[in-house]
Amino acid sequence: MDKEILAIKRFLSEYDGPEMNIMEICGSHTGAIAKNGIAGMLSKKIRLISGPGCPVCVTPSSYVDRLIELSLEPDTEVLTFGDMLRVPGSRGSLREAEGRGAEVRMVYSPFDVLEHAKKEPGKRFIIAAIGFETTSPVYALLIDTLLKENIKNVKLLTSLKTMPEIVDELCSSGAPIDAFIAPGHVCVVTGSRVFEEAAVKYALPFVVSGFEGADLLKTICLLVKHRGEGVVINNYPSVVTYEGNTTAKGLLEKYFEKEDAVWRGIGRVKDSGLFLKKEYAVFDAGSRDIVKDEKKNKGCSCDKVIMGKLTPRECPLFGKLCTPEDPQGACMVSPEGSCNTEYTYR
Repeated sequence: MDKEILAIKRFLSEYDGPEMNIMEICGSHTGAIAKNGIAGMLSKKIRLISGPGCPVCVTPSSYVDRLIELSLEPDTEVLTFGDMLRVPGSRGSLREAEGRGAEVRMVYSPFDVLEHAKKEPGKRFIIAAIGFETTSPVYALLIDTLLKENIKNVKLLTSLKTMPEIVDELCSSGAPIDAFIAPGHVCVVTGSRVFEEAAVKYALPFVVSGFEGADLLKTICLLVKHRGEGVVINNYPSVVTYEGNTTAKGLLEKYFEKEDAVWRGIGRVKDSGLFLKKEYAVFDAGSRDIVKDEKKNKGCSCDKVIMGKLTPRECPLFGKLCTPEDPQGACMVSPEGSCNTEYTYR
C-alpha cells in the first residue's frame, strides 16, 4: 500500500470534524464499498448512505405488473435480464408468473432479441428496458438496428431514468446528505459536468469515483476535505471526461426525450425519465402508461432506504421475512441493491 493511501486511511479513521453523511448513487459503488470494507475504515463521524443507484431497485412495481400482463398475452414473449425476473410487483414477480403460463426469457443483451424476432416473425417480443444513462444508449442503438433491418415485431417497455433529476429530488426533499460519490459509469456517458448545477445549488461536493478500494478512499477523502463546497471533482479521469461520450448522448437525443417518470418508493419525479419520441412510438409497449407505484408489502421500507432515511437493517423485514432467497422488496433482489449488499457482506 503506497504512502498516499496510508495517509488517506489515517486521515479518514482519525477524522473528528463535523459529522458527514456521504451518499453513493451507483449500485456498483455500493457493492465495492461493502466488498472492500470501506465503512469499517472510517471515523464514526463519517457515515456512508446508499441512495437510488440500483436500476432494479427504482423500477416501480406497476412496471413489473405491466410486464406480467404482456407476458400473458397470446404470441407475446418478454425478454429481460435475470434480476428483473425476481422483482416483486403488486401481484407477484415475472418468475412467479411463469407458473401461470407467462412467456418470459432471460437474456444477457438486448440485442439477443434480434435472432428470436427474425426466427418468429409472427410473435411479438417485449424488451424490459431499464437502467440509467449508462445503459440507455444501448436501447437507442437497438432501435437504430431495428429500423435499419426493418424488424417490426419488437417493442420496448422502458423504465429508463436520469440521475441529475433524482439528485435534485433528494436534496430538495431534505434527505440528510452532505456529499455525493458521483456514479462513475453514468459519468462516462454524461460527463462530470452533469452534476455541476446541483453542486452549486445545494453547496455540496460531488466526486466522480472509480470502483477500486483505493479509488473510493481517495474519493471520500476529497469529499470530506471539500465539505460545504459546491464543486464537482473528477477522480476517475481515465474514463470520465468533462463532456462525456458525445456519440452516446447523440443517440439518446435522436430517439428519446425527457418526461416525468415514476421511481419505486419515491413517486413521480419531474423530467427524470427517458421515453421514446412520438415518431418512434411503434416501438413502444405502453411505457407512458406507468403512472403510479403499487407497493407489494406495506412492511417493506425500500422507499426510505433508497432515500437515505433508513439503513437496510432498520427495515423491520430485513433478514427475517426479507432475504435474497425470498425478497419482499426490490433492494433485496439485485446484487447492486443496498439491502442485498448489506445482507451478503456485512
